[in-house]
Amino acid sequence: MSSQGEPLDKWEELLEVQIKILKECQVSKSLNSCTPCEHLIECDTRKAYIKAVYESMNKGSGGGFEF
Repeated sequence: MSSQGEPLDKWEELLEVQIKILKECQVSKSLNSCTPCEHLIECDTRKAYIKAVYESMNKGSGGGFEF
């Protein structure tokens, strides 16, 4: 469920999984952000998280961001 009590759609569920994975990585490296990590640019975990954020925003429809 979302913070507003609505059920999560599949894109939001995938994002939640990626957030958990990203946070676990940060904790394992004693970081509270990806920014100081030496693998920031080439990190597959971070790339998967960014992709999940984008897809949750556009619900997998591709194209540009819609505000």
